[in-house]
This record gives sequence, C-alpha cells and structure tokens, in this order.
Amino acid sequence: MYYDDKIWIAKSDQKLYLYPSMANRHGLISGATGTGKTITLKVLAESFSDMGVPVFLSDVKGDLSGMCQPGTDTEDMQKRIRRFGIEDFEYKSYPSCFWDIGGEQGHPVRLTISAMGPALLSKLLGLTDVQSGVLSVVFKIAADNDLLLVDLKDLTAMLQFVGNNRAEFTLTYGNVSAASIGAIQRALLAFENEGGEQFFGEPSLDIRDWIRTDADGRGMINILNSTSLIHKPTIYSTFLLWMLTSLFEKLPEVGDLDKPRMVFFFDEAHLLFTDLSKALLQKIVQVVKLIRSKGVGVYFISQSPADIPDEVLAQLSNRIQHALRAYTPAEQKAVRVAAGTFRQNPAFDTQTAIMELGVGEALVSFLDEKGIPGMVERAFILPPESRMGPGEPELVKTAILTNELDLKYRETVDRISAYEIITEAAAELEQQKIAEEEEALRLKEEEAAEKQRLKEEAAYKKKLEQLERQAKREAEAEERRRQKEHEAALRLAEKKALADQKAAEKRAAERRKFVEKTASSLIKSMLKGKKKR
Repeated sequence: MYYDDKIWIAKSDQKLYLYPSMANRHGLISGATGTGKTITLKVLAESFSDMGVPVFLSDVKGDLSGMCQPGTDTEDMQKRIRRFGIEDFEYKSYPSCFWDIGGEQGHPVRLTISAMGPALLSKLLGLTDVQSGVLSVVFKIAADNDLLLVDLKDLTAMLQFVGNNRAEFTLTYGNVSAASIGAIQRALLAFENEGGEQFFGEPSLDIRDWIRTDADGRGMINILNSTSLIHKPTIYSTFLLWMLTSLFEKLPEVGDLDKPRMVFFFDEAHLLFTDLSKALLQKIVQVVKLIRSKGVGVYFISQSPADIPDEVLAQLSNRIQHALRAYTPAEQKAVRVAAGTFRQNPAFDTQTAIMELGVGEALVSFLDEKGIPGMVERAFILPPESRMGPGEPELVKTAILTNELDLKYRETVDRISAYEIITEAAAELEQQKIAEEEEALRLKEEEAAEKQRLKEEAAYKKKLEQLERQAKREAEAEERRRQKEHEAALRLAEKKALADQKAAEKRAAERRKFVEKTASSLIKSMLKGKKKR
C-alpha cells in the first residue's frame, strides 16, 4: 500500500516500509509453495502502480489477472484490515495490460532472432560452447551481409546458406564445421516442433511499451501470462533474460531517482539460472548491478534464496522471506542459508522463525533511507486492494481488445528479411544454374552435332577416297587391260607382220627360186640352143 510517500508492505509491532528511493536496489521474495508469495508480490505491485511506477509481472499460476478488478469485501478481509488498523482501505482495480507469447491471453509477444542474439539463443537451443561459437559466426555473417534475422525461417535459411558456403566463410570467420551446423539445425527443428515459431517474429516487442502510466498517473501493471510458458522453462527463462538485457541496453543512465522508473518481478526465478553458462551468469550479474543506475528495480520470486546464485543474491537488498519447510537435510541447509541472508534481530532466532511462519506472515528486511539493511522483522503482509485470484475472462478479454497496443502487436508482419533474400538469391542462382546447364547442354549438343558432322564428313571423304581409289584402280586396271590388249595387238601385229614378212620372204624366195629356176632353165635353153647351132 502506497502510504505517506512510502510503500507500506507489512506490520509487526510497527509498520514496515520500503522506501521508493531504495526500491531500485532490487529484492527477493522467497518461501515455500502456499505461504503467501503471490499476495506479497501483488501488494508490492499495487503500491508501485499507485506511486506511478510501471510494473512487469510474470503470471505463472494464472491468478494475477484479477488485478484489473477491485477486491471483494469478505469477513476474512475485514479481519485482516482491522488487524493492520487500516482506516482508509479501498478495494480498487489497477491499470493492467495483458501479454501472452501465444497471443491467446494477451497481446502477442514476439522477438526477432537478431534482437535475442546468439548468446541467449544458444541457451534457448541448448547448444554446446562450440556450437554457440558457430552460431555467433552465423549472426556475424548475417550482419555483415545486411541479412536481417527476424524469425525461425530466417535463421534456418541462414544456417543452410552458411553450411553450403562454409569453405568460403571459414577463411574469413574461422572454422565452421558441418557437424556444428547440423547440430544447430536439429536443435532448431526440435524447438520449432515444440511451438517455438510463435516466439519469434514481427512486430517485435518494444520494451518501452511497458513503461507507461494511465490517465491518472498510475503505473501500468504489465502481466505476462506464463501458465503455459512455465512448462517450457528454457523459453521462459530465456525471455526473462532478454528483458533484463534489453532494458539494460535501451534505457539511459539516470542515477539515483526518488522512485524507480520501472520494476520487474520474475517469478520462478530459479529457472533463470538452470543450466546457465558462466558467460550468461556474468552478464546477469552485470545487468543486475548496473540496471539500478537506469532506474529499474528487479525482484526475484523463488522458493529459497539458495535458488539464486550468490553473485546475484548479493545484489538483492530488499528481502521478504515466507515460511520454509525443513524435512530433509537439503531443506534444512536451505533454511540456514535463508536465515543467514538477514541482519539478525536479537528478539528472535531467524532460523527457527522461518520454519514457524504462518500463511501471509514473513521475515522482512528493507534498506532504510540511507541504504543500510534494516534488522529483520517478523511481520504480517498487508492484503491486496485488487481481486485475489484470476480476473473474470470477459473483463480480461475486453481489456485486451480495447487496448491500443493490441492493434500494434496483434497482426504478424512478414517483411523482407534473410529468408526472402536468400531464397530469391537461391532462386536466381538456380535459374542461372539451369541456364548454364541449358547452355552447356546446347554446347554439348552442338559439339556432338559437330562431331557427328565431322564424322560423317570424314566417312564421306573416306568413302570418296575409297571410290576414288577404286576408280583409280579400275582405271588403272582398264589401262592395264587396254595396255595388255594393245600389247597383245602389237604382238599379234608383229607376229602377223613377221608372218607376212616370212610369207613375203618365202614368196620372194620362191620367186627368186622360180626366177632363178626360170633363168637357169632359160640359160640352159639358150646354152642348149647355142650348142645346136
């Protein structure tokens, strides 16, 4: 309850206040299930809202939506009001803005892959250090090539792009193994199959939309429905880590203010630190240490202080410890740890008191006006002024639909990003490849046709040469035949001439012989005649 410019949160034999100027020194609300942590959270949130400080709540049980409605006057509430001596207690509603990653019970909450970054995404996907390093390289390549990573299909396309060209990128960015790319792709597929695709997209949540007040100057109470999200602890814790780092990076330094500019309550805080790498833990410690100077208070809600790493626990100056049970050695150790976080009060034994606290009762220690931790007090927490339990569904639905932020975040925007650019480039490359293949095929066909032409030409030439050789052979044979015939004719003519010559010579011989015979006969006749005379 915002009272006398202070937050009146509990009462023992005196009123216990949280000073607004010390509210950004962070805090812890712890205690076993059913001991009243949620009521304490609501009382603090209402008080911050009354003094004009916006609040963020993660609603893991679905019972915080009732803050948009006034509380109900009951006999039990009247007893509690009288116990605290509150004279002006007022049941009232609080300005509430509902959010839901799935968009069913509030305005959709989306982030871009680029906004989350490789470190948180590695935690979300459960990657090893080596795989996380490769994912960082993928993000770097995307940034260097102006490839915006908005949703899962962008990252999937980017991983495939880097994997297909890893030999080239390895020379510039370091080793990018196919095994690591494949492991990231499998983790991404598993995350997508669990419904993770609704976590990423645009419009991306602008964390500054949570830093608002209503028309009366009361801080807006932003309630993230986490009833389903809490069953996906990795997504839940990663989202809360993103919120812390986003606030730290976006908000300017303001130093110490009279009151915080915003307060965050992170329920089931132990999930934040489950399987957390050393680098991320150091980042959280840094953010928790430094975000105070940006006017933001962070309050963790968990069952035991032992759930919070010592480096973070040391930064939580405002403590409200509800009852713890100690049935096992581990639980007994947790009680000792919780008791040891307080500035002891000689009036009672803190360790014993923790186990004796009733529902709605707590050990309280806040910083005083000078920033000095107050002595622990055993006290009862004030009742909330808004409705206990969930709000009426129709009223909550109306609050969601009539809020201008629903117009901003309801519809998904799918602008040109890495997926479209890579897909278009791949399509162009495929077209180019097809064109090159067609050109290669055309050239191959032309080459084959040319080879066939040359082959046919060579065959024709060979055939022609064969024909020419055959014709030549035939001509030569004909020539030889004619030559033989000529020679035969010559021989025949020579033979005939010789025969004729011989016949002529024979005839001549016969004529000479005849002549000689005739002449001889004539001579003989003449000689014979002379002799007669």
